[in-house]
Amino acid sequence: MKNSKKKTAADSRSVMHRLVMPKDSNTLGTLMGGVLMHWMDMCAAIAARRHCNRYAMTVTVDRIQLASAIQVGEVVILEAEVTRAFRTSMEIGMRVVAEDLSTGEKRLCASTFYSFVAVDKEGSAQPVPELVPETEEQRQRYRDAEKRRASRLEDAARIREEAERFRGG
Repeated sequence: MKNSKKKTAADSRSVMHRLVMPKDSNTLGTLMGGVLMHWMDMCAAIAARRHCNRYAMTVTVDRIQLASAIQVGEVVILEAEVTRAFRTSMEIGMRVVAEDLSTGEKRLCASTFYSFVAVDKEGSAQPVPELVPETEEQRQRYRDAEKRRASRLEDAARIREEAERFRGG
């Protein structure tokens, strides 16, 4: 049963800023991918929780391709919002932008989609509010989410089969 409350993408929007420090970098002075992925997961989780107003667990992360290295001293701007809500799961769109504070230049460094499932304190899946897209861009992402979800479900079935073979021997 779907949660009867409806929400917009703006209701879930999460924006985080992080200054890249030397402790976040590799030996080349660029942000380590794992650190960035941690920040992305946190930002997406906030968007998911804002949408469903309950615990939300990461289920999948679509392919992340880093388009541009992020240097120590740059600011990372992470932006996330719900793009589609299903029965108990939500798709979260994520965008990562780097800003050079000395020039003001901003560039897109990565974008991807996360899937989260709403859960109660015992970890049981719970219904989420319907998402009402407001702009044409939001409506397009909403429509496209069904195809992305189908692909994720196919991947999940393959992984379950592989796990079953692994258990069997």
